[in-house]
Amino acid sequence: MSLFNRIFITILKPILLGVVVAAMLLIFFPEFRVGNGLSLNLLTKKENPPQRVSYYDALARSAPAVTNIYSITVDSSSGVFRNRSQRRTSLGSGVVMSADGYLVTCYHVIANATSTFVQLQDERFFPATLVGFDIVTDLAVLKIEATDLVVIPQIENTDLRIGDIVMAVGNPLDLGQTITSGIVSRTGRNSLATYFDFIQTDAALNQGNSGGALIDSNGYLVGITNARFNTIDAFRRVQTVEGVNFAVPYELAKKVMTEIIESGTVTRGELGVTGHDIRNGQGARVTAVLEGGPAHKAGIRENDVLVSISKDAESSSNLPEMLDMIAESRPGTKVIVQVNRDGLIFEVEAVVGKHIPQVFARS
Repeated sequence: MSLFNRIFITILKPILLGVVVAAMLLIFFPEFRVGNGLSLNLLTKKENPPQRVSYYDALARSAPAVTNIYSITVDSSSGVFRNRSQRRTSLGSGVVMSADGYLVTCYHVIANATSTFVQLQDERFFPATLVGFDIVTDLAVLKIEATDLVVIPQIENTDLRIGDIVMAVGNPLDLGQTITSGIVSRTGRNSLATYFDFIQTDAALNQGNSGGALIDSNGYLVGITNARFNTIDAFRRVQTVEGVNFAVPYELAKKVMTEIIESGTVTRGELGVTGHDIRNGQGARVTAVLEGGPAHKAGIRENDVLVSISKDAESSSNLPEMLDMIAESRPGTKVIVQVNRDGLIFEVEAVVGKHIPQVFARS
């Protein structure tokens, strides 16, 4: 090889190597293409922060459908020289359930109100008309004449489970819309409910939360916040138990709302007995019978065991199912009750009566 060729190859090798290195730098470091130069950060390892757990999207869908409710009551009192009237405003929350202006709230929020107003989250105010109420569930349906309403997301079957994350949306103490969170700690029937199951949660509720929304982690409505659990101490003072709060399940609230809209009221059946389930056994033991009630007329006595109650092709054999069946039956419906009295099993026919609710107070 001539001297000229050796010199040419010696010069060409570093040039080709430089071109290859430059091409690789442009491929792996795009910053060089726009003349930004090499950042020292590129030589260090990037660490992405962990994904934040957030319910922002769920709340963005549901929170705008939760309203503030102000009910005005005029109390009249007679003085020595003149009559005086005192205007009182009660605070609560409500949930927009349909685009045509139907809302659900708690009955005790608007009970005896002379006028009721609804404030939407976009600051609009509307007078509300009371469509109807149900004392048993402490629910009321209101109607406002408004457009462009945000409706709470709803699903037919919430399938709520113990341990599910829930959030309470409302207007506690008139502080503006507030969100609290907790878990579902109970979904079964408890001492507060005779005809239905409350949802029990530790999501904080305060005065003004009543009638607001209990939503799941996806923003779907699972209940209407209703009450805090109170006890009486040794000095007969009412004490609130922290972390024990209740809500009416969505499925029941929707059913009550539909019936109120269609007929203006909710009608339930009644058998006129109280009792408790028999542990490790079938049926429910009767602890009291209402004199003159349907059960009394059918010959059912205290300490009888109700083995089952049947209506058409439907049958139930535990107390919650029996109560539900009777409550959902129209007054005048005939049911067959299988009774166990001291080992003797027989059947009686009972005619379902009309349940007369008693007014109760909520905190």
